[in-house]
Amino acid sequence: MKVLVLPEELRSVLKEPLGRLCRGMGLECVQAMAPELEAATKIIAVGDVTAYYLLEAGILPDVVIIDHKTKRASTPEHVKQSNQRDGYKTIEVKNPAATLTREFIDLIKSTLQGEGKTRIIVDGEEDLATLPVIMYAPLGAAVVYGQPNEGSVVVMVTPEKKEEIKNLMNKMIVEE
Repeated sequence: MKVLVLPEELRSVLKEPLGRLCRGMGLECVQAMAPELEAATKIIAVGDVTAYYLLEAGILPDVVIIDHKTKRASTPEHVKQSNQRDGYKTIEVKNPAATLTREFIDLIKSTLQGEGKTRIIVDGEEDLATLPVIMYAPLGAAVVYGQPNEGSVVVMVTPEKKEEIKNLMNKMIVEE
């Protein structure tokens, strides 16, 4: 199975927001990105705390990708409980830290082409999921993820953004 591995030189690039950074905490970030979320064709949340605050604001993302961790520590119980809301089909996948497995990428792609609400629970790490999510999300979708110690980022999926992400993913190391 092919695995994409994050090379050291891309780590600093990926620490920069891929979209609009909404500074602050929790619900204030969700309120700041309300215009993008209201206009979105689909909403995809990457990260436990990100999904939690969207759900708390009454926004039900089409796809939620979580790993039951935040900043490498276990997610608080109230966040876990909120992220287990009914109405979501749950799929589990393994994905080691600093990688994107072929299985994980394929699951993201097929999930984004489907209908209904889906929760992907990652055994490992979901941090890099934002890249294939942007690649395979429909145009006009909003991808939301956390920017540690700063706030949340909302990425509107455009042809230009897809091209930027494709170029980043092409710089990752391919391992068999």
